[in-house]
Amino acid sequence: MMSGVNAHLLVVEDEPKVATFIKKGLQTQAYTVDVALTGEEGKRLFDTTPYKLVILDVNLPGMSGLDLAEYIRSQQSRLPILMLTALDTTADKLLGFEAGADDYLAKPFDFLELLARVKALLRRSTPNEEEMQILRVADLELDLDQRVARRRGNTIDLTAREFSLLEYLMRNAGRVVSRVDIAEQVWDIGFDTGTNVIDVYISYLRAKIDKDSPVKLIHTLIGMGYVLKEK
Repeated sequence: MMSGVNAHLLVVEDEPKVATFIKKGLQTQAYTVDVALTGEEGKRLFDTTPYKLVILDVNLPGMSGLDLAEYIRSQQSRLPILMLTALDTTADKLLGFEAGADDYLAKPFDFLELLARVKALLRRSTPNEEEMQILRVADLELDLDQRVARRRGNTIDLTAREFSLLEYLMRNAGRVVSRVDIAEQVWDIGFDTGTNVIDVYISYLRAKIDKDSPVKLIHTLIGMGYVLKEK
């Protein structure tokens, strides 16, 4: 069943066979797909074409995938980036997320999993006009339109992944969310819940949101998960 409704995607992958495999598979789902075999070519296409999503390999000749992800994120804060790599450690994933990736898929991968992640990222990135544009919990404010977080009026610098995690916690304020919930809703389906990436990002958020405030908002419930609320 075709479902891409002509969304224009960019695939940056230096292995021609892999790039062709991804392109042909996505085209069967009615996506329009451009392919770049180097980071520099990917940057040129990104600068001249309005894409809905970028699929980006980490290990590219010349300009690396991490460098290209950082560039893309500096230009467009909302454009979804799905990163592909043969590296699959927690440290590698953290590097990808810090560079601006929204999701991470290790090689080799099944095309149906790639497709599911593409659909999930596109669904999340499509704005809903009826959604509340500013979330507030106590003195914490998240502006979804401007992609800015503030506490007590002070702007908090967040990465794209930290922003998504905080948005999920704030939308579920007062409710305990498990690591599985976070993995499915923030990291999308198929995330390896055996890693400690989620715990690391909760720690990152705590350092930025709670460290200098007398009222802590992010709480851990041992064996259950996390909750964002006033004590």
